[in-house]
Amino acid sequence: MIFLELKNKLKGFKIFSINDIKKIYPNFHSQNLSYWQNKGYIIKITKEFYIFSDTEINENTLFLIANKIYPHSYISLEAAFSYYNFIPESVYAITSVTSGKTKNFKSQTGYFIYRRIKPNLLFGYNLIEYDKIYFKNAFYIPFKIAQPEKAVCDYFYLNPHIKSENDFKELRFNEDEFLEKTDLKKLAYYADLFKNKCMEKRLKKFMRFISNA
Repeated sequence: MIFLELKNKLKGFKIFSINDIKKIYPNFHSQNLSYWQNKGYIIKITKEFYIFSDTEINENTLFLIANKIYPHSYISLEAAFSYYNFIPESVYAITSVTSGKTKNFKSQTGYFIYRRIKPNLLFGYNLIEYDKIYFKNAFYIPFKIAQPEKAVCDYFYLNPHIKSENDFKELRFNEDEFLEKTDLKKLAYYADLFKNKCMEKRLKKFMRFISNA
């Protein structure tokens, strides 16, 4: 099989799996993947997923990869805070929430962390258009990321140790960005859906802190 032929057929994929290849070439031999890795044609993300080595690695690409390698997940927590400019620095890992098991993946492209929440709490995220690909017909490749309000709720739900003013200061939130991009009524509504009084109490304390900062 000619590598360039496969690459052309998968040009609509930012990340692909062995199963994606076998849909095109049912008799594909997985040994080719090791050969292509050694040649520097592709990069292994996990046991099942790969990207082409000339793929541009930026924040959006990493978000798309994070969604793909662990189903039933979306970007949230610190990665979402960075995306919305709530915190001043880039994060060292791409953080997501999932209804599956807590899990981490480390690869050449990045470090991916998944924190578990209940399946009924997988709401409040948007599909963001990452790229427009023309492949027979035009289509969009979106990634899933928590809305600002949901990212905050997820964070306080999963980090019960964040509860004091010193803890809030260490988050280094940009108050102006936060208050501009966050719908406070939606935040309260989402928080209520968690049915967790301790989390709501800590969140209210944080809101008082951020409003007076």
